[in-house]
Amino acid sequence: MFEDLIVVDCSTVLAGPSVGTFFAELGARVTKIENPAIPDVTRSWKLASEDKNAAVSAYFASVNYHKQYLKLDFKDEAQLTQLIDLIKNADILLSNFKKGDAEKFGLSDSYLQSVNPKLIIGKISGFGSESDRVAYDLILQAETGFMSMNGTSESGPVKMPVALIDVLAAHQLKEGILTALLQRTKTGKGSVVSVSLYDAAIASLANQASNYLMEEHVPQRIGSLHPNIAPYGELFSTHDGKIITFAIGSNKHFQLLCQFLDLPDLPSDTRFSENVERVKNRTELQEIIQKIISRCDADDLMEFMHTHFVPAGIIRNLEEVFEDSASQHLVRTETIENTETLRVSQIAFQLKP
Repeated sequence: MFEDLIVVDCSTVLAGPSVGTFFAELGARVTKIENPAIPDVTRSWKLASEDKNAAVSAYFASVNYHKQYLKLDFKDEAQLTQLIDLIKNADILLSNFKKGDAEKFGLSDSYLQSVNPKLIIGKISGFGSESDRVAYDLILQAETGFMSMNGTSESGPVKMPVALIDVLAAHQLKEGILTALLQRTKTGKGSVVSVSLYDAAIASLANQASNYLMEEHVPQRIGSLHPNIAPYGELFSTHDGKIITFAIGSNKHFQLLCQFLDLPDLPSDTRFSENVERVKNRTELQEIIQKIISRCDADDLMEFMHTHFVPAGIIRNLEEVFEDSASQHLVRTETIENTETLRVSQIAFQLKP
């Protein structure tokens, strides 16, 4: 699709490199630039089980795929010229330079667009282009409300186990760059697309933001529970030792659940007849449901739920996830610097002509 697209990826860590990988998967020619003395720090972010002498880590591999790798020191005039030559013929430049670094290296937006007027410059910052704060995903999760909502009353604030703010910012940058590419077909000119991790995080608060903005509701840590829906996120243990959860989004779903549980009177009980009442009485409802589910096997329960289109799922770890053939088509393999690497695709959509 993007076989004629040329991308220069000067970004590091997760958000920017994942955008480069997105375009590489779609056929673009992507060159990742690293400082020879200080390469992408994620090369060193290794599990204890990984080879400490390997040039890449699993973390690095997760967002670097089908790229060419080039080491350039921007303080060296000849090597900086080599970078500029690449940019002159590029369609997209990706970067997450610290505040002032682009100008220090002579890579200001105005200069880059003077040497390549069609260039689309994609930039990621932590707290905005005018901030020099060091920004890691954990810090953004802390300062944009995510950690305050995540966890339980007993656990205290908890970060999410993936760098979700980086992932969200990467999606925002992809959307911005695709919009800029479309705009370029009409104007013939490039543009600058900038995304901050902070803005991407705030823009992703969705219903939790509106709950606060409209009702001044400050979300508390309620584990997997949904503040507006019940039962939704409660965990139930089956007779055969599986843990399952439900997303009962309608009265019909609730009636079907009660049908399986052989609780025909529950949907007409005033404590549970409507969603708002189920939210108010969710603890009591959970106890009632758990008594029945503890006598059920997970496969029987899930077969009924799937057959009757009731949202339900078994809690699975990653070993179980990747043993499932449904996930295998998203796994990508590549040898990078003599290391066999695997990652999941940056592309989950299917596009048919």
